[in-house]
Amino acid sequence: MKKILVSQPKPENGKSPYYDLQDKYGVEVVLRPFIKVEGLSAKEFRQYKVAIPEFSAIIFTARTAVDHFFRLCQETRYHVPDTLKYFCVSETIAYYLQKYIIYRKRKIFFSESGRAEDLVPIIEKHNKETYLLPVSETQDDPKVSILDAHNIKYTKVPMYRTVSNDFKPEEPFDYDMLVFFSPLGVKALQSNFPDFKQGEIVIGAMGKSTTEAVEQAGLRLDITTSPDAPSMSMAIDKWLKKNKKKL
Repeated sequence: MKKILVSQPKPENGKSPYYDLQDKYGVEVVLRPFIKVEGLSAKEFRQYKVAIPEFSAIIFTARTAVDHFFRLCQETRYHVPDTLKYFCVSETIAYYLQKYIIYRKRKIFFSESGRAEDLVPIIEKHNKETYLLPVSETQDDPKVSILDAHNIKYTKVPMYRTVSNDFKPEEPFDYDMLVFFSPLGVKALQSNFPDFKQGEIVIGAMGKSTTEAVEQAGLRLDITTSPDAPSMSMAIDKWLKKNKKKL
């Protein structure tokens, strides 16, 4: 075990629990996503024929949605009014709005638990609002199904998409372990390397849908989270500790 690929972007601050594994076990850890997010152009967005000014409130389920909502508002020359209300699945997303608006001067609501289920009662108290929900064009968000289950009325519109972050011909693919966090990452592996053979390569995956994608692809799942290793970095740490002889 010499080289591990963790399919996540590099942290801006240069700190990551995966880098701690690198120091602890003397393995090389590369943070490099298999997928990337790209925004829809203003032309593509207009094809959905959704007029942002018609809505009095926005539901945000991810920071990515926040970024592309304000980007498209700028590209379509729509001035976001101070009266617009924001409903966020988590406090983290709510505070992320500070990147674009003066937080204390806006009406912002969020689920303190970070769960979509707990945002529903807040939305129901403001049932006179007209809600817009920015989503990915290519990836289903389980939080959306929760809104549907509670009969929340909203208009869903794609503002970004998730695509394969293709490997370049000169980019080496000499990893002993691959770690996935999304079914799309598994699909990207297959599209980049259609003749991929797992062999002795260790594969880790986080989340039910991702582990299922690994198995459906005919690959062997070696590492996933558990009650005693709830994060992926902890799960990898546990595997490396158990398999020291392979290092």
